[in-house]
Amino acid sequence: MSKKTVLEVNDLSTHYMTSKGDVRGLDDASFEIKRGEALGLAGESGCGKSTLAFSLLKMVQPPGKIVKGTIDLDGIEVTKLTEKQARKKIRWNKISMVFQGAMDILTPVYTVGQQMKEPLKYHKGIEGKEAREICVEYLDLVDLDAELFDRYPHELSGGQKQRVIIATALLMEPDVVILDEPTTALDVVVEARIMNDLKRLKKELDNSSIFITHDLSILAEVSDKLAIMYAGWIIEIGSALDIYHDPKHPYTEKLMAAIPTLHEDIDRLEYIPGAPPDLIRPPSGCRFHPRCHKAFDKCREEVPADRMVDGVRVKCHLYPED
Repeated sequence: MSKKTVLEVNDLSTHYMTSKGDVRGLDDASFEIKRGEALGLAGESGCGKSTLAFSLLKMVQPPGKIVKGTIDLDGIEVTKLTEKQARKKIRWNKISMVFQGAMDILTPVYTVGQQMKEPLKYHKGIEGKEAREICVEYLDLVDLDAELFDRYPHELSGGQKQRVIIATALLMEPDVVILDEPTTALDVVVEARIMNDLKRLKKELDNSSIFITHDLSILAEVSDKLAIMYAGWIIEIGSALDIYHDPKHPYTEKLMAAIPTLHEDIDRLEYIPGAPPDLIRPPSGCRFHPRCHKAFDKCREEVPADRMVDGVRVKCHLYPED
């Protein structure tokens, strides 16, 4: 039996209105996630990954604004919600987020327990001993001792803080958990432990997740599906295995070739020349064409439509339209 779709996004666009013009941070993003599925989101800095995440939570800060599209989260149309409705109906209840840099998220003057209990009180009215028991249960789920409940953030290591944030994001048992660069600024040993925790939790909880990073080697471990972003577009999306073994878009091809490997004799790693475009005035046609090693005239003139190639959806003129 096929699993239920818990998140469906169609033609989602989020722009930032500035005095110099609209920054097209996200354009025409479409994808779906089923129960228990993990979507990996990859691309260079500034490609729209975090903008997409904040759009799903309806937390885009001014001057940002969702200008088009729909977000169906388990039957709730997120784009139609007011701020108050979004805070009560979906955030931490239906969808939660593990933000970058736990040091910036945890308030230094409150204990870990005081901060973890807040969503339980707000959404379910659970307080006191019962709230403590639930929080301790989720701390244990991420391999943290119960004694950390009464500690202050400055008494925890970087890895412990990050796991506290992960535990808090799971407290309300949301349908979707977004993890935005959850291992940034951690050393490789702590990073490996957290990655192992995330893989274990995926099996145990069967919730859906969106894992955001620029590191494709990390996504190989946790993703069922992979979406590659460039300049506000999702340019390739499909099975993680299909994309890793046979990337279709030239940008994805270059990203994959830039990953060091122990199994192949490579004289030199690939790189992508140039820099991402100005999203106030993106290039004509395909936004990647100024940096693409396979670009031709049509790429400079026409915006590519999405097409299916061997089960992978790709935005590229190299392939015939459906």
